[in-house]
Amino acid sequence: MANQTAVTEYILLGLQEHHKLEMVLFVLCLGIYSVNVLGNSLLIVLNMLDPRLHSPMYFFLSNLSLMDICGTSSFVPLMVVNFLKTQRTISFPGCALQMYLTLALGSTECLLLAVMAYDRYVAICQPLRYPEIMRRQTCVQMAVLSWGMGFANSLLQSLLTWNVSFCGHNIINHFFCEILAVLKLACGDISLNALLIMVATVILTLAPLLLIFLSYIFILATILRVPSAAGRRKAFSTCSAHIIVVVVFYGTISFMYFKPKAKDPDLDKIIALFYGVVTPSLNPIIYSLRNAEVKAAAIALLWGDLLSRKMSHLPCCSSTLSCMAGW
Repeated sequence: MANQTAVTEYILLGLQEHHKLEMVLFVLCLGIYSVNVLGNSLLIVLNMLDPRLHSPMYFFLSNLSLMDICGTSSFVPLMVVNFLKTQRTISFPGCALQMYLTLALGSTECLLLAVMAYDRYVAICQPLRYPEIMRRQTCVQMAVLSWGMGFANSLLQSLLTWNVSFCGHNIINHFFCEILAVLKLACGDISLNALLIMVATVILTLAPLLLIFLSYIFILATILRVPSAAGRRKAFSTCSAHIIVVVVFYGTISFMYFKPKAKDPDLDKIIALFYGVVTPSLNPIIYSLRNAEVKAAAIALLWGDLLSRKMSHLPCCSSTLSCMAGW
């Protein structure tokens, strides 16, 4: 019996039998991916340039934006190219890397959303201790822990996946090398893989969701004790964008994995595509529409005020700007 070492490349089926639909998906995915990269890059740039955004909440938001860019970039470019080709292949190392990155970044997002919920809990429930608890060093440590746990989980799952016997099968019924689609090629015992996936789901997906839920219970209780309606609105507005992102993220996951299995397997693939491509592009839109500070920073950047203020604080540029003003 041959194992995966006999396979040098994999064939990605996608929606080969629906070529016209793939042309529509090519246009949609390319447009949405462009919005994702531009929107999340803008959030990162605004966080770097605007001093008003130098806070823990926007630090974690920048991590989330970077993760969304990396996550979609790990499979979307090759996928949209494959929409135009009749033979869709990916090398064995490319497939292994793609599966590793998509799994790692998906796990990391769950943990980052939980960390962001904790940040909002401290900001609203313990505002006087917020600078002490959410110090820069602490925020960096929580971000590194989130990334580290996500990538460590993916490494363990990937190693166990590629140690399974595949018997020379190399046709993946998906748009990209997703771990469940790869495991369907196995002809050996995958009970250990299934157990590990279940444990990882509980620890890295359900446990963060529970922490987010508990955080917002305490946040809601604190907001309801605020005497003025204006104070309640202001407190709620600081976490409304995060609530929407959590609902969208976990809502799509729940719809994917807890809905009845579709009679047409192509429908499941399109739903997975929606989750992997559309959801990351919504984060910058949601935070831009629901956050006055982000909108103000974007307007300042658009008019050039933000960049000029940043340049004026640089020693090499301050004298040049003053000379230009005098001239």
